[in-house]
Amino acid sequence: MGVEISDIIVMLRPEEAWTTLESPESLARVMQGVLGSRDPDELGRRAEEIFAEFGERNLFNPKDRLVMAFDELLNAVVPGNVFSYSQPIELRVQELVAGVRSDLGISLYGDDLDLLKRKGDEIVAVLQAIPGAAEAKAQQIAGLPVLRVDVDRDAIARYGVNASDVLDAVGAIGGKVVGQVFEGQRRFALQVRFPADVRQDLEALRRIKVADPRGRQIPLEQLASLTIEQGPLQIFRQKIRRRQLIECNVRGRDVATFVAEAQRRIAEEVDLPPGYSLHWGGQFENLISASRRLAVVVPLALGLIFILLYSTFNSARLAALIYLAVPMAAIGGIFALALRGMPFSISAGVGFIALFGVAVLNGLVLVSYAEHVREQGSGPNEAAFQAGRVRLRPVLTTALVASLGFLPMALATSAGAEVQRPLATVVIGGLISSTLLTLLVVPAIYHWFVPPGPRADDSPPGTAH
Repeated sequence: MGVEISDIIVMLRPEEAWTTLESPESLARVMQGVLGSRDPDELGRRAEEIFAEFGERNLFNPKDRLVMAFDELLNAVVPGNVFSYSQPIELRVQELVAGVRSDLGISLYGDDLDLLKRKGDEIVAVLQAIPGAAEAKAQQIAGLPVLRVDVDRDAIARYGVNASDVLDAVGAIGGKVVGQVFEGQRRFALQVRFPADVRQDLEALRRIKVADPRGRQIPLEQLASLTIEQGPLQIFRQKIRRRQLIECNVRGRDVATFVAEAQRRIAEEVDLPPGYSLHWGGQFENLISASRRLAVVVPLALGLIFILLYSTFNSARLAALIYLAVPMAAIGGIFALALRGMPFSISAGVGFIALFGVAVLNGLVLVSYAEHVREQGSGPNEAAFQAGRVRLRPVLTTALVASLGFLPMALATSAGAEVQRPLATVVIGGLISSTLLTLLVVPAIYHWFVPPGPRADDSPPGTAH
């Protein structure tokens, strides 16, 4: 792996050896003491990826502030590198499922490596100008120094030198196997190679001697031209085509809206020649797939709930009344996400499904008791009043128990918190709004949804009850 694409890993220490830190800035100072030393052994152990895993007392809120401190420090200490910030499990899951290590991966397909690199850089520039983009970078496919040797056919003809003799001399630059060494039952390849000071000096390479048929030593520069060029570092292929991968993380906004804006701006600002195409993947691809499933699951769940409510009361009006808890709960869930600055995600969608169930249950508790009071001969207004008074504690208890149960998840900072927090935030916020509105709105409009039929209020004056 070339130096240009090397990564760094921050190795973990035992918990008893952890440094107690008070702020991201103090963490940055500690890291500067390590990275600033430029100890080869110390930095050599930090290869492959940047991992930073902290105990609960070392976690900072918000996460973006810590990332900014890391980024500012690392770019000051080791400039010219691109850094990505993730978490161990999240990084591995993204790489295994989506094939990329970032939230968004854009695959650019084409044939010309130079054109792929140029268009990839243009896409990176567009992404960096979009609000919410973080660590946008293109895969390194160029930048490897290559020694180009062009044999001068006329020159070797004048000297009577074969092209194979020139190529043998060139082959010794990288190493050429000329025989084998036997040691008992084992055999080892015998390789001839120029010393490092010669291999790294272009002028010394040009002075390499090649023997002609008369035994004269002719400098290599008289038989061939030697130049240093920038060649491909690595060539990636997918679907039988060359690929350039552009990666980008998303912070401060949801992935779906970011990708929609990125697709629009790239289509407007980046001109792709015929035969070149883009494929959008990463977490966005998983989000689209999961959203399609949710688009089926959520209506199906709501439909089943309505059928159960209708079968319970044998009234579409009462089922619709209880169903008012769904938008009431959605209002609180959306407001809670906005209040905590969390974008909509799949875990938040699952939280809405759980929230709708609890919210409908609270409405069912209230309306079922109101119907019970009506069966005893009371009017709808009296029934609504009695239901609100008697069922106040059960409804509040249900909402309180559910909210307290999700509170640790909403405040979680350990592994998996990025999945738990949106789900719990939606449930807690939705329960607060749905509970208050259920206790206030449902009794107030209950008489509008009461099925038609004889009621105590409608009895003629003087009728005994």
